[in-house]
Amino acid sequence: MFVTPLWPAGVAGRSLSSLSTRKRSHRSIKVQESGYGPELCVLALRVVEELQAKGHPNILATHSMTFEITKDHGLSRRGNCVVAVEATKCLVDLSAEFRRLCRNDETRIIVELEAAGVAESIRGRGSPALTFNHIREIVGRKSNFVSDRTLMIRADKAACDINRALVRELKSPTTRVQVRIIAEL
Repeated sequence: MFVTPLWPAGVAGRSLSSLSTRKRSHRSIKVQESGYGPELCVLALRVVEELQAKGHPNILATHSMTFEITKDHGLSRRGNCVVAVEATKCLVDLSAEFRRLCRNDETRIIVELEAAGVAESIRGRGSPALTFNHIREIVGRKSNFVSDRTLMIRADKAACDINRALVRELKSPTTRVQVRIIAEL
């Protein structure tokens, strides 16, 4: 596994004993001595993105194949995949490290939504086909379909699978939604 582009500055060339867990801002790299040599030492790469969003009275969260977080302020009742509006970030705003890590079939992507003390996690996968080009929307998909709106594929949940107690909270325009998006390899 080639991980050099993802190492934080100052880590390359250091001894393994000095690297047990390295944290820098929103990323962490865990390294453990394996006894088999340095080529088998990397256990995990992880990049975390955080954003805030809001609820909206028209949130239905009934779509069976996708969920969406949008920067848009308004929402019609036709947008049945939307779970949050007025997001502070969209796909183009995610860090280069995060995007690079997600462009791997083996990367696990986790979206954590929390509002009014109710939380939900959605797990999916990355893909080399992900572009992260959309300027307004973040979409998770149960299928393998990729567009410029896609954050993850093969998600274990769509909007209709989200905890209904959370969906009730998301229907309030005063609800603040905390979103964490985690990419792990």
